[in-house]
Amino acid sequence: MTDTEANTPGTNGGEDLREETAAAAPELAEHDRVAELEGQLAEAKQQTLYAQAEIQNVRRRAEKDAADARAYAATSFARDVLSVNDNLERALAAIPAELREDDKFKGLVTGLEATGRELTSVFQRHGLTKIEAMGQMLDPNRHQAMVEMPSDAEPGTIVQEMQSGWMIRDRLLRPSLVGVAKKPG
Repeated sequence: MTDTEANTPGTNGGEDLREETAAAAPELAEHDRVAELEGQLAEAKQQTLYAQAEIQNVRRRAEKDAADARAYAATSFARDVLSVNDNLERALAAIPAELREDDKFKGLVTGLEATGRELTSVFQRHGLTKIEAMGQMLDPNRHQAMVEMPSDAEPGTIVQEMQSGWMIRDRLLRPSLVGVAKKPG
């Protein structure tokens, strides 16, 4: 190989010359080793940064999952208690006005009403809120239309509520079962 070939880019002559020179000059070999170690160090730093970012993401996800678990842990229990609330509301609605005024039933009615208020208070403390339905436009995210009814109201307006709907914080616990206005005729 000629000197020109050894110094020509794109040939192995440059590498061969470097190896020959490195054997004769230990400082060049040391320089190559330092460059290799610096490259490995940079790669290790990059991997460390990726690992730290992944740990941070896992931590955030775990914190969110724990917060959701705390916030929505009572969901199943709340659904079950809603049926008790429904029955209490039905019982109060079924008491005729003349019996409400009767001295024999006044205490019972007062007790049932107080129980209803206490149940509502407990629901509020635990993030349960009743969905407003009557007179609202049907929102499929909160209401479930059970029947269409002829009405003077604008089509799509809720004109009857068969069962109240509830939210637990920002999530739907149970949709309102409703009757919706349709065009007459």
